[in-house]
Amino acid sequence: MSPALLIIDMQQGIQRLDRPRNNPEAEQRIADLLERWRQAGWPLAHIRHISREPGSVFAPGQDGALFQAELAPLPTEQVFEKNVTDAFTHSNLERWLHVRGIRALVIVGVASENSVEATARSAGNLGFATRVVADACYTFDKTDYAGRPRSAEEVHDMAMANLRDEYAEVVRSADLIAALFGAPERIG
Repeated sequence: MSPALLIIDMQQGIQRLDRPRNNPEAEQRIADLLERWRQAGWPLAHIRHISREPGSVFAPGQDGALFQAELAPLPTEQVFEKNVTDAFTHSNLERWLHVRGIRALVIVGVASENSVEATARSAGNLGFATRVVADACYTFDKTDYAGRPRSAEEVHDMAMANLRDEYAEVVRSADLIAALFGAPERIG
């Protein structure tokens, strides 16, 4: 059985954050993977955050809650909504995967240390063979607990380090494509 691609929180509202970020090519890498999954007819799911805070750009009815046009699901593709960082919490994602016999996942999206990391940790804990595509995920500059400013690259790298080996295999998109599709790198 082929792995399912989980695309996390690629919504219009995330594009409005006016903070430095890493992996400026992440959306293109996600689009490339999405195209390959569609061509192969492999399972995929779009995850979107719907905030419980009325003023949030991710609140129901706000255009920020809509998917980015170039990454929007087709009518036949599965969509899961979440209200917390972890896509498995209070959703039917785990059941949807089990019913289809899916035991392997590929995770991409935003934010690396938030919804991507939370979802990958749960996936690993639930026994799914999980890969996180590092260059198809991104995040933003952040101040750490001690008050030190951290670049988006530092935040992202720590999130990937948190996941590596214990919860997920962290891979580059080109290596994933070569491993799954046996095709040479087409991207960046």
